[in-house]
Amino acid sequence: MTEKIAPRVPRGMRDILPEKNILRQYVIGQIRQVFEAFGFEPLETPAVELWETLMGKYGPEAEKLIYEVQHRGGKERLALRYDLSVPLARVVAQYPHLPKPFRRYQIAPVWRAERPQKGRYREFYQCDADIVGSASMLADAEVIHLIYEVLQRLGFRAFTIHINHRKLITGLGQFAGVPQDLLGGLYRAVDKWERIGPEGVRDELLKARVPQEAAERLLGLLQGTQGPSRAVLQALRAQMASYQVALEGIAQLEELIGYLEALEVPEAAYRVDVSMVRGLEYYTGPVYETTVEEPRIGSITGGGRYDGLVGLFSEQSLPATGTTLGIERIIDVMEELQMYPPNLGGTVVQVLVAHFGAGTLPAALRLARDLRRAGWPTELYYEEARVGDQIRYALRKGIPFVAILGPDEVASGAASLRNLGTQEQVTVPLEDVVPRLEAWQAARTTAT
Repeated sequence: MTEKIAPRVPRGMRDILPEKNILRQYVIGQIRQVFEAFGFEPLETPAVELWETLMGKYGPEAEKLIYEVQHRGGKERLALRYDLSVPLARVVAQYPHLPKPFRRYQIAPVWRAERPQKGRYREFYQCDADIVGSASMLADAEVIHLIYEVLQRLGFRAFTIHINHRKLITGLGQFAGVPQDLLGGLYRAVDKWERIGPEGVRDELLKARVPQEAAERLLGLLQGTQGPSRAVLQALRAQMASYQVALEGIAQLEELIGYLEALEVPEAAYRVDVSMVRGLEYYTGPVYETTVEEPRIGSITGGGRYDGLVGLFSEQSLPATGTTLGIERIIDVMEELQMYPPNLGGTVVQVLVAHFGAGTLPAALRLARDLRRAGWPTELYYEEARVGDQIRYALRKGIPFVAILGPDEVASGAASLRNLGTQEQVTVPLEDVVPRLEAWQAARTTAT
């Protein structure tokens, strides 16, 4: 006897069954609508890229997480994509005729060999929107506005878009007077400010061998730059007046905040956060990520300006900025907080056509066909079974309406419709089936 194989998936991967996938498709659909409302065009790239395309773009720690793939006899060294930004940079370099600025979105899976935990998987979807070919802070402001509109559309209210600048981050190291070889530890410690607070950051700085005097100097700056964005930038300008690179970053953030004000993005939705340090090495300008107050699940969006990335594939570099939406975490938060529309069911099917067997099957087939053509997702019950069993099947699946075709209905050119939510049942002529379903659906939507 052949040994049975235990059905399972690799660690960090999962199957997404229909009930959950319907929720996922709802979120993706809402995001896609906002992306296209902002004028972003859809793009698809291969799941597998050349090894040389991906390596040297993310930093040594991130690149340890890249999956290498190969096929027997293959001569090319290949890897699963780690994100969607590097493939975008390749596309822009490979197709120079694309109109600039090039505004694209991509919603697709990526792979990282991370330690699986809540909200973090080894295969997961990213939803990216990027603008390539503009150095204007208007582009960054539009990306932040896009983030705000997506989260509003999905029903988020208590969230904060944290904004910083790579040049300001560089200025922090200069301000603290820390040697180059200790900057990595400094940045990692500062990035934990929200999670562990000033005392925790002090301990982390000292563990990273940052001198006590430099640590206290840096902590004083961070503690003095909390509050409204304009006030924070004003305080930073005063304290870092001797550091030109920091002043350049501050000036760009002031311009960026001005555009957000003109767009009427509420000030409560964003703040300049000097302690927020994005990990990827290719960022060159403003950086931003979004956190929700509850539950504490980490950032749900992240992004920033990466003006040098396209230049790694082309003689001519192009400025670029964009964001990625962490759809897996967004979905987890929405489930935990029950943020989905109440009428979003566990099935796409809206109508089950029930019948009495061979004598009524032809009429049932025609009704199912007509309902589908009218835009109603419809399932036909295949087996010969009692009507009660067919209705119980619809209840188990969460199908809201059943159209029943018995001998009497077929003879009179009618159908019996049952609303499983209200238990109302009526018999109507076939031409009135769709109008009655529409009325029930409208009432159902209003009630929820």
